[in-house]
Amino acid sequence: MTPFSVIISLYKNDNPGHFKIAMDSIINQTVLPNETVLTIDGPITDGLNELVVGYESKIKYLKIIRMPHNRGLGIARQIGVEQCSNELIAIMDSDDIAVPYRFERQLQYFEKNPEIDIVGSYVMDFTDNIENVIGIRDVPLKDSDIRKFLKKRCPFTHMTVMFRKEAVIKSGNYQDWHFNEDYYLWCRMFLNGCKFGNIPDVLIYVRVGKDFYNRRGGWKYFISEARLQKYMLDKKIICYYEYIFNVFLRFIVQILMPNTLRGFVFKHFFRRKMHT
Repeated sequence: MTPFSVIISLYKNDNPGHFKIAMDSIINQTVLPNETVLTIDGPITDGLNELVVGYESKIKYLKIIRMPHNRGLGIARQIGVEQCSNELIAIMDSDDIAVPYRFERQLQYFEKNPEIDIVGSYVMDFTDNIENVIGIRDVPLKDSDIRKFLKKRCPFTHMTVMFRKEAVIKSGNYQDWHFNEDYYLWCRMFLNGCKFGNIPDVLIYVRVGKDFYNRRGGWKYFISEARLQKYMLDKKIICYYEYIFNVFLRFIVQILMPNTLRGFVFKHFFRRKMHT
């Protein structure tokens, strides 16, 4: 199949056990990458470094980029993309789990849809271990539906995406945008006329918890989102009324709601519940 790269980023606050599970899910795929780029965003703990050294000794296709200072996920991803040798690049987070056929399914999608520049998928959220399932996060599937959805919310779950390097570079690559480096990139790809797709299968198990919902609230998160909505307004992705509605809704969820209520809203209104 088509050669491809995987980017995974690591920084000091990442959990070593979670990182090991994420890495193991990459190296136990039905189709393996011929390159995995690990960007280490600043100094890391001894426990994390021990794991990195261990993987370096046994994974021949692992390329490690050590950044001397923490510069944030957007810049870490940017450097990772620049260092990739292949046109197709998959993103992976350091605490999530890829299903064994994730890469195979996405490569097949690109072969059947050569006009597509980026493809993501559904994810299954869990707490503690994958037996404790919260629900499935659906995303729109077709390019037209994704472009429409982008005007309201982020249309991709970031850790699921595989994209064409050329399309991302031409759109300006990842850039530093607090909490929203991915959504910002999708907006620029939208403006560049890139073609979008999502696969209606769960390809990633995503670890969520109290911190997950904490990160989706507060003034820093709201200001970042409001600035991005203003960017979308200035670039005529959305109209003024859409801008007002989007910012108002985010103010309610991210500022006015306490974390417990925000978690309840995300669990019950933004996910498809699993039936037992």
